[in-house]
Amino acid sequence: MAKVSKLKEKPKPFLFPEYCKGCGRCIEACTKDCITMGTEINPLTGLIPVNLDLEKCNGCGLCVSACPEPFGLSLRYLGTDGAGFAKEKLEGLINFDDVKEYIQSDYELEDPSALFGPRHTSAPTPQPIPDEMVPLSHKEPLVLKGTYAAAVGAVLAGCRHFYGYPITPSTEGAELMAKLQPLLDGVFFQAVSEVATVNMMYGTGGAGLASMTFTSSPGFSLMLEGISYMIGAEVPGVFINVMRGGPGLGNIAPEQADIKLACRGLGHGNTHAVVLTPSTPQEMLDLTMLAFELSFKYRNPVVILADGYLGQMTGKVMLPQTMRKPGIPEWAVYGDRNHRGNLICSIQLSETDLEEHNAHLNQKYEEMIANEQRADVFYCDDAEVIIMACNTPSRMAKGAVQELRDKGIKAGLFRPITVWPFPIDLLKPVLKNANRIVMAEASNGQLEDELRLALSKAGLQNHPPIEAIRHFGGILPQQHEIVEKVLSLKEVSA
Repeated sequence: MAKVSKLKEKPKPFLFPEYCKGCGRCIEACTKDCITMGTEINPLTGLIPVNLDLEKCNGCGLCVSACPEPFGLSLRYLGTDGAGFAKEKLEGLINFDDVKEYIQSDYELEDPSALFGPRHTSAPTPQPIPDEMVPLSHKEPLVLKGTYAAAVGAVLAGCRHFYGYPITPSTEGAELMAKLQPLLDGVFFQAVSEVATVNMMYGTGGAGLASMTFTSSPGFSLMLEGISYMIGAEVPGVFINVMRGGPGLGNIAPEQADIKLACRGLGHGNTHAVVLTPSTPQEMLDLTMLAFELSFKYRNPVVILADGYLGQMTGKVMLPQTMRKPGIPEWAVYGDRNHRGNLICSIQLSETDLEEHNAHLNQKYEEMIANEQRADVFYCDDAEVIIMACNTPSRMAKGAVQELRDKGIKAGLFRPITVWPFPIDLLKPVLKNANRIVMAEASNGQLEDELRLALSKAGLQNHPPIEAIRHFGGILPQQHEIVEKVLSLKEVSA
């Protein structure tokens, strides 16, 4: 076979008629109208291939991409004399059967770095522009609802990019962001959907900038594909999900039935993120600030699960002494010369490369499990009955502990602040005197499932029996229910 010359201009398509089905997809793809439907039947196939007239062809390759047959249209291994491709001009120079055989034998997915070598750039090695902590003057306490407190926390954490789509009961947080961001030279953008929202966050996070959204349960479900892409591409972003009743459209009352989704269903593939569960407006502010810190520390999304009551209830909120002026991390695709050599993507076509990437993600998850377990314990040092709850139900549980203590019963509250990773290392010491665990939650055992899985993975087989108080559809466990449940258990024990 004659040696095929290397191209000095864009290669143009060449048709192998015996592989063309005459489907016409290449005709629709061509912007220069260089391809027309044929009129003559190919005797080898009985089909009518298309005709090429490449005088106006600019070598864009769209026709080759549109062709469903791998060898129908090809740009490979064919030279040009500047006048376009005509088979007649090449007859006698190239054996086309040999070309087809060569293409078929070589038509395999190949790594661009193996074909073309490492990517070259004249940009210098990127250096991080560090964050700055700016002192704040002393302020008196504020009285804020939970969503407002989280919005203020995001601003103090350096977030200047907000994207979202309105959904009750989280919308007030977005409304406050719409007022604050323009005052800070920030961006507020009401997206056309939750799917658009998460992809805007992907782009902003890829640029190394802090971004966030407020949403609620149905909207959070729509974001899961994008969250998986962000995790795969190692892009930061903060998602505040003010949970409401479900499944389906449900209602706008509080529920905790997204714990499973956030801990075990966070998008397709091998995905995890730190999941924080505040219980007061103060924690809505504090944990939102923490969420941005963890999101950039691990280059990973962070989820805050609140419930409908917590998003709407007001409380005293103390502001911190400093706020963050964000910098630019060295890995960012920021668009300037210093970062032009960076790449953000979540695609690994090689199986071995993807396995290696997943191993890297797994190592990161292990670091999160080791370093980010958080919980609040209340009267647990000598507790014989451990009540476990998070979000607003933990406030009822705390009142129940105080009431039970007044009755002489050694009860304590263990409140997970992270539900992923579950704070099992902090739970182990408080189980030493416990003979019962009582779960109080607004779901059908989703928090309990996280507890049981954590106990099993920790090898704690002889743990105390687990009892449950569960409500659904927007109804939360009440203090008197928890007290009555514990008293009934004590009577059984007696």
